[in-house]
Amino acid sequence: MAPQHNTGAGAEAELPEYAGHYRLESCLGSGGMGVVHLARSTSGLKLAVKVVHAEFAKDPEFRGRFRQEVAAARRVSGAFTAPVVDADPEAERPWMATLYIPGSTLSEHVKRNGPMAPAQLRRLMAGLAEALRDIHRVGVVHRDLKPSNVLLAEDGPKVIDFGISRPKDSELRTETGKLIGTPPFMAPEQFRRPREVGPAADIFALGSVMVHAATGRGPFDSDSPYVVAYQVVHDEADLTGVPEDLAPLVSRCLAKEPEDRPTPDELMRELRSVAASYDTQAFIPAQRTRDEPRPEPSVEQSKRRPGRLRRRATVAVGVLGLLVGSAILAVRSVDDSSPAPSRTGPRVTSAGFGPWETKPVAGQEGMPQCSYAEGKLLCAEPNVVFALSPFNGGLLWRRSVTEARWSGPPVLSGGLVQLSTEDGRHLEALAPDTGRTRWQRDMPTQSGRAYVGGMLLLTHSDGTVTGVNSASGDTQWTRRIPGHRAPYFSSFTGDPLAYATSTSGDGSGTQVTAVDPDTGFVRWAARLNGTLRPVGTGKGSVFFLSVDRFYGDTVAVVRYSPESKVSRRVALPVRRQDAQATVHGNVVYVLASGGSLEALDMDARKQLWQLETSVGRGSAPVADGSHVYVTAADGRLLAVDARKGALVGQTRARLGTNTDWVAASLPQPVLADGHVYATAPDGTVFAVDGREPSRW
Repeated sequence: MAPQHNTGAGAEAELPEYAGHYRLESCLGSGGMGVVHLARSTSGLKLAVKVVHAEFAKDPEFRGRFRQEVAAARRVSGAFTAPVVDADPEAERPWMATLYIPGSTLSEHVKRNGPMAPAQLRRLMAGLAEALRDIHRVGVVHRDLKPSNVLLAEDGPKVIDFGISRPKDSELRTETGKLIGTPPFMAPEQFRRPREVGPAADIFALGSVMVHAATGRGPFDSDSPYVVAYQVVHDEADLTGVPEDLAPLVSRCLAKEPEDRPTPDELMRELRSVAASYDTQAFIPAQRTRDEPRPEPSVEQSKRRPGRLRRRATVAVGVLGLLVGSAILAVRSVDDSSPAPSRTGPRVTSAGFGPWETKPVAGQEGMPQCSYAEGKLLCAEPNVVFALSPFNGGLLWRRSVTEARWSGPPVLSGGLVQLSTEDGRHLEALAPDTGRTRWQRDMPTQSGRAYVGGMLLLTHSDGTVTGVNSASGDTQWTRRIPGHRAPYFSSFTGDPLAYATSTSGDGSGTQVTAVDPDTGFVRWAARLNGTLRPVGTGKGSVFFLSVDRFYGDTVAVVRYSPESKVSRRVALPVRRQDAQATVHGNVVYVLASGGSLEALDMDARKQLWQLETSVGRGSAPVADGSHVYVTAADGRLLAVDARKGALVGQTRARLGTNTDWVAASLPQPVLADGHVYATAPDGTVFAVDGREPSRW
C-alpha cells in the first residue's frame, strides 16, 4: 500500500493514494476536519472515503470524536444513510468508507434550482421524518441536520455526516461552554442546555431544513451567527413562503420546547393526512397501459427539471412507504356469518385475471400469513385460519381457533392443511376443502420442526428427531442424526430431502446432512467451512448464506454440489445485515436490512446487479425468473426486474391504524400461476398480476 502523506487543512498539497485497501481517485469535497474522496474497492465498487486532516489526526480528543462518528454511522447504516463499508479510526490518517451515492446535497440543489415545489417538499419531509425515526431508534442523535447534510439521491433523501452525532450511551459529552452545531439549524436547547440535547433537537433542525428547502433561506436569518442564536432562542420563526398545508407542521417542529415538538412517527401520521395531494409516482416508472408509449420530456422541460431524464426506477426513501394514494379501493370486511368477502372491482387483464383485495377478519389488523396449495390460498391469523379463492379472493372456509398464534403460514403436507401453534406443542391437520379437523395432537416441547413431503420432522430437547406422518398424525420413526447434537432442519419447495445443519462452537465450520424424511436415514453429509445458513436448492446443489460468526453479517453465498463434493463461494462486495435470500436457477437474490437487493450468479461467480430499494425492512424475496418480489413493512409489494435489477412496479402502502406496530417477521409474497399474493399490516390480503407490475 502506498504511504499516506501528511497534509494540513484546506487544499491538500499531496493527496493520499490509498485509505486502507481503497484507491482514492478524486476529491468530492473538503471541510474543516477532512477531505471526502471518490474511491473504488478492489471489486470496482464506488465509495466515498472521508480522510481526516493530518493535524487533527494528532489530536486525541478529535480521534475520540471520529471513533464516535464511525460508531454512530455504523449504527444507523441503512436505507436512509450512506452505509458504512469499512473504517479505520486508528490509522495514521483516520478514515471511513461509505457507499458512494450520486446526487447533490439539498443545499446545492436549492442554490442551483431555487426553492422546491410543494410536492417535492412533502416527499422530502416524509423521507427525513422516516430517516430520523430510524436514526433515533438505534439511540443516535444527529445534532447537525442541515441542507448540506441531506443528500438528494435518486431513491430519496439520505442523511449524512455523523461527525458530531452522539449515541445516548456515549462516554463523550459536550464540553461546558462549547457549542457544537450550525447556528441556523440548531435547536434552542443546543444554545441553552448543550449537555441535554436529545432527539427533539433533530426535529427542530428538520423544521429549519424544510423552511430552507421551501424558501431558500432559514426560519431565522441573519449574517451574524450571534443574532441567529438569539432569534432561535427568543423569536418566532418566519414561515413566509412555506406551503399552507405544511406550515402548521413545520411550525410545530420549530417549537421552542422539545416536548412540544412532534416525534418522527407523529410527523409521518400527520403527513399521511395530506397524502391525497402527493405525487406518489415520483420515484417509480410512469404507470401506463399496454402498448402506450411513455412521453419524453421536451428540451425545455428537461431544463426545468434537472436530472429527471436520468431517473431510474427506484423508490423514494421513506416517502412511498408513508403515502396512501387518494384512490383507495373500497373493501368490506367479513365476519363469520358472511359467505364471502367483498372485493374491489377488478381490472381484467388479457389473461382474464382481475386484481383484488379483501379483509377476511373484520376489525383485526396484522399481516396474515398465506401459502398456496390445492388451488387455494391458505392463510392464518391469530385465532383464525381461512381459505380464499385465488381468482377473486372469495372466502371458501374459515375456522376459529381459540388462543392460537400460528408460527407461520399453513402448510399442505400429507394432503392436509398442517398447523402448529407458536410454541409448537399443538399440531392440527385440516381438510383443505372444508377446514374441518382430521386429526390433532399435543407434542412435547421441541427445539425445531419442519414439514418435508408427507412428513413432519420434530427435533426434541435431547437431540432426538421424530418423524410424524402428516396424513395420520402417527409417529413413523425416532432417531438421532449422526454429527448433530441438536439438528436444525430446512426444506425447500420441490426438494424431497430435509437438510440438517449444525455449526461448530467457534463458527469455523457447519455440518450439513441430507436426510430422507420418510425414514430418517442419511443420504449424504458434508462439513463445510464457515457459519452457513441454507436458503435454497436447485440443479443438484444446496445454496447457503455465509455469516460472520462475530457480528452476524452475511459476507458470501456458498453453493455445494453433493455429487461432485465441490463447494463454490462468492463473496458479497459489501457485508450485509439481516440478509434473507431466495434461489432461482443458479442465481441467488439477497435482500438485506436497509433495502439493498442484489443478484449473484453462482456460475459466473459475480454480482449481476445491486439495487437500493429503500425498504427499511422487507420479507424474504421470492423470484420467478422474470421478477423478484418483496413485501415491505408498510404493506407495499415491490417487483424488481430479475435481469436488470430495476424497480418496475409497486403497490400502495396499507399500514392500518397501528402505525407504531412492527411485525417480528414479514410474510413472503406467494407466487402461483403468474399471480402474486401478498398481505399488509391493516389485515388485507390482495392479489396482482405478476406479469404486469407496471400496472399495479
